[in-house]
Amino acid sequence: MSEKIVVLIGSPRTAGNTEILASAFTEAAREAGKSVDVIRVSNYHIAPCTGCNYCFTNASHNCAQSDDMAEIYGRLAVADALVIATPVYFFSMSAQLKCLIDRLHNPIRDGFKLKKLALLAVGASKREFVFDALLANYKCALAHFKLADAGVITVGGVKNDGDILGNPALDTARELGKTI
Repeated sequence: MSEKIVVLIGSPRTAGNTEILASAFTEAAREAGKSVDVIRVSNYHIAPCTGCNYCFTNASHNCAQSDDMAEIYGRLAVADALVIATPVYFFSMSAQLKCLIDRLHNPIRDGFKLKKLALLAVGASKREFVFDALLANYKCALAHFKLADAGVITVGGVKNDGDILGNPALDTARELGKTI
């Protein structure tokens, strides 16, 4: 049985640098025989977590909100590995992706079989600290959920669509896709 990977693309821009990097990973993973489910987060209606804790008080752990997260929970539940791909606009993941991540504050996640987590991130800034806050969040998630770090690829200095083309990070993403 092939490994199942879910890739969350957190960029609202189609065919932008985040998607190009994620596609390099995805294509190589599929070529290596892995099952890859790509979720373009901006294509779904995901309301922000309200912190009501309804999901903790009902046996099914359903959220009080009725939106597309129910489908995403189901897709995440069968994944062996999760890859988060995001642009960094202001020192963190995109707002669209943050809504989804916050909704994982739900005990339903305890039934997920995830074992590995990887991060792909792009940013316009070339400043060395641009990814620091995102990396701190990533490390906390690894520790809290006891996940293996499958790899991190960060690429600064890619502002306009296509700036990442020809960047060696694409080869690194392909290698990660083959080996995750």
